[in-house]
Amino acid sequence: VLRDDFRQNPTDVVVAAGEPAILECQPPRGHPEPTIFWKKDKVLIDDREERISIRGGKLMISNTRKSDAGMYTCVGTNMVGERDSDPAELTVF
Repeated sequence: VLRDDFRQNPTDVVVAAGEPAILECQPPRGHPEPTIFWKKDKVLIDDREERISIRGGKLMISNTRKSDAGMYTCVGTNMVGERDSDPAELTVF
């Protein structure tokens, strides 16, 4: 089972360069419980990069750069399928 509706969609975030940015998401309810991935401008984010961590639906970017700005989508996935959240915009000034 994987429902359509996200419990929490990410919201737009505005930060100054060098500050941390946090985007939050709670995936739809599902069985098994969905795994969370994040996409930036429709490309999967690699959380092996040291500035990026994904924990329990939170995407944390430390020391943001201009290049981090873009549209972020939270993806909830399990064996049944995959759902994309509404996109949220990260603005870095």
